[in-house]
Amino acid sequence: MNQSTSLFQPALIGRALKDAFVKLNPKLVAKNPVMFVVLVGSIVTSVFWMRDLAQHGDALFTGQLALWLWFTVLFANFAEAMAEGRGKAQADSLRKSRTTMMARRALGNGKEELVAAPLLAKGNHVVCEAGDVIPADGEVIEGIASVDESAITGESAPVIRESGGDRSAVTGGTKVLSDRIVIQVTQDPGNSFLDRMIALVEGAKRQKTPNEIALSILLSGLTLVFLFATVTLLPFAQYAVDQSGHGTLPAVPVLAALLVCLIPTTIGGLLSAIGIAGMDRVMQRNVLAMSGRAVEAAGDVSTLLLDKTGTITLGNREATTFYPAPGVTERELAEAAQLSSLADETPEGRSIVVLAKNLFDIREHDMDREKVEFVAFTAQTRMSGINIGNRQIRKGATESVKKFIEANGGTVPIEVLQSADQVAKAGSTPLVVADGSRIMGVVQLKDIVKGGMKERFGQMREMGIKTVMITGDNPLTAAAIAAEAGVDDFIAEATPEQKLAYIRQEQAGGRLVAMTGDGTNDAPALAQADVGVAMNTGTQAAKEAGNMVDLDSNPTKLIEIVEIGKQLLMTRGALTTFSIANDVAKYFAIIPAMFIVTYPELQKMNFLSNPKSAVLAAVIFNALIIIALIPLALKGVPYRPMSAAKVLRRNLFLYGIVGVIIPFPFIWIIDKALVLLKLA
Repeated sequence: MNQSTSLFQPALIGRALKDAFVKLNPKLVAKNPVMFVVLVGSIVTSVFWMRDLAQHGDALFTGQLALWLWFTVLFANFAEAMAEGRGKAQADSLRKSRTTMMARRALGNGKEELVAAPLLAKGNHVVCEAGDVIPADGEVIEGIASVDESAITGESAPVIRESGGDRSAVTGGTKVLSDRIVIQVTQDPGNSFLDRMIALVEGAKRQKTPNEIALSILLSGLTLVFLFATVTLLPFAQYAVDQSGHGTLPAVPVLAALLVCLIPTTIGGLLSAIGIAGMDRVMQRNVLAMSGRAVEAAGDVSTLLLDKTGTITLGNREATTFYPAPGVTERELAEAAQLSSLADETPEGRSIVVLAKNLFDIREHDMDREKVEFVAFTAQTRMSGINIGNRQIRKGATESVKKFIEANGGTVPIEVLQSADQVAKAGSTPLVVADGSRIMGVVQLKDIVKGGMKERFGQMREMGIKTVMITGDNPLTAAAIAAEAGVDDFIAEATPEQKLAYIRQEQAGGRLVAMTGDGTNDAPALAQADVGVAMNTGTQAAKEAGNMVDLDSNPTKLIEIVEIGKQLLMTRGALTTFSIANDVAKYFAIIPAMFIVTYPELQKMNFLSNPKSAVLAAVIFNALIIIALIPLALKGVPYRPMSAAKVLRRNLFLYGIVGVIIPFPFIWIIDKALVLLKLA
């Protein structure tokens, strides 16, 4: 599923060609009303060709019509088969790895047994070392290892998986590159992530989305209209001949060909390919979509709910500024803060050490370890620090350090309290540092907003999408970060009930909602959202509640998913516009040539050689344009963030005008070639 994979690999083309003939089954073609009409036209024209052969009629012309009508159906089937091809190829690879995989099941007391992966049960412990393929979905309960997940994600860079924390989830079919881990199986055989993925990447099992069904109904309606118009053309031609006394009636094969040229065969032939390719593009971003509906819904999303930590911000607060107390230099504060953080292994504590080093080149002190006592943070004291002999250095929450200072006979200057309050109002976290009874100052810990987020949210706004930040922070902090990130709204001190209520409120207003989450407390909201993206490293409840799973566990992927959904809709809209414009052009290209004998006045509008070459040229162009547009259907039109109104204007201007213009020169070229080769 690597994104760079070529669309036209020889193996994929060979498989698609075979599937194109398999898909000629009328039961399969009938699911696409437009192409079913083309299939019926092909059969009818073939019957007339065989009649012409038997009766020495114009078999050359009728046979060419029949041949190109069959090509039209096959080319449409080929487009769909190409879209399905990459998914099926990977499914075969995944299925092979599943059936041949063996596992080292731990029996306890250091004993192991070798069993086939499908025989593993939920709760079993499995040992994996360097070179082993992980046989089933599970959680690392012992050890740490580097894991190659390219078989699932397509990404070559290995990832770290370790017991505890949010990097413990592993997926069956991935490979351990180093060290040793023990895994507890979390899925029953037949229901693993690998099994579900095999089923989901099989394009043939894809269901149509509501929008695609609506478009199919529209295309079916247009087909019925043109069918009626074509059927009534014969009596109209009969009347015209009777009135004028000259001219010829169009044969049934010609009417069948004319019908195929007028109905929206281009979009009808490419519709399934566009939808399947949209799912494939999501999977190329290492996101597993549980259904095509989820991808389609992403394109219509009007509200995005994003978790603050790890999505909008980097996930860990960092020390950014020292605010010294009166009479204390900034270097003295930095030195005390660094000493109090030497034993602090949290990202925040390490960032204080790094900031002191970067600003003042303060490095770890050479201390007598026997006289040093590190004080760990506790929920009761809300402080941490270090005791060096009789010297007590602490850092922590404002109120906690204030009590510590006062217990040691000191006081907190008003300037320090003001600095702490100012830091809090800015949306950051103040840490106050004290050295015994002496207050040293305040360290600002700030949530770092990821680079480019404000611009991306601006793009979402241009597309008419409202962005909402979800956070457990207090409203003051949440407001500051929301303003810096550029989101439209925020939910502070969010609870599962609040998230669920907000989503329902948006949906009640007719809006589609997308959100991301990884915890059990996110499960209700993920299930309620129209697009719920669960992190692969999240809980099982979250993954089962969402309709997408992000294999990279990158919450910002939600924005990419929305863009892919928008691209899918833009592609479908562009090719629908192109197809209908093509139909209009083909109509004006064919009709004058067909009726020029009956109505000589049409000569002014005719640019083709004769009625036969005109119809045949249009049919050939109608078939070839499907093949020509397959790369665009699979890759999608270039994505540009813009409103629905701008997209419509762009499609009408670009694809509409091009769709009207292109048929004329190409039909003319084909017409002249047919006459030159004496085929019409």
